[in-house]
Amino acid sequence: MNVYDFNVKTASGEKKSMGDFRGKVLLIVNTATKCGLAPQFNELQQLHETYQHDGLVVLGFPCNQFKNQEPVNDGDMAQTCQLNFGVTFPLLGKIDVNGMDADPLYKYLKQEAPGFLGSRIKWNFTKFLVDAKGNVVKRFSPATKPLKIEMQIKKLLKK
Repeated sequence: MNVYDFNVKTASGEKKSMGDFRGKVLLIVNTATKCGLAPQFNELQQLHETYQHDGLVVLGFPCNQFKNQEPVNDGDMAQTCQLNFGVTFPLLGKIDVNGMDADPLYKYLKQEAPGFLGSRIKWNFTKFLVDAKGNVVKRFSPATKPLKIEMQIKKLLKK
């Protein structure tokens, strides 16, 4: 089993296979537009622009489980990210990352790369780096700025 075995929901509510990203290096992030860490969208976008043609895909998964910091619907959230942060990388449908209703992909990510709090996601902007074979390589804390991950991304892209 790997990341490619899961389906996720798009911001428009359609089912999308993670298998569509087969062969790509993935940076998977739970996001929130009203979070104090939201400026990380800028660095995520920078990584996207710099490495998308080399095989990197940044995937944002909006989540409203942390102090109601993503209260808007999926369509409004995508528009807010584009207008406020210039986001052009894929933003998927809003999910839960913890608890009984946690998205199956996130259950798997947490199992493969437990964090400081065990399997729970601590806060918005927790990041998971996935290699081109769909294996979870590493988990990064919300405080880790996306550009601090750049060298590890380059290594996976063999740059």
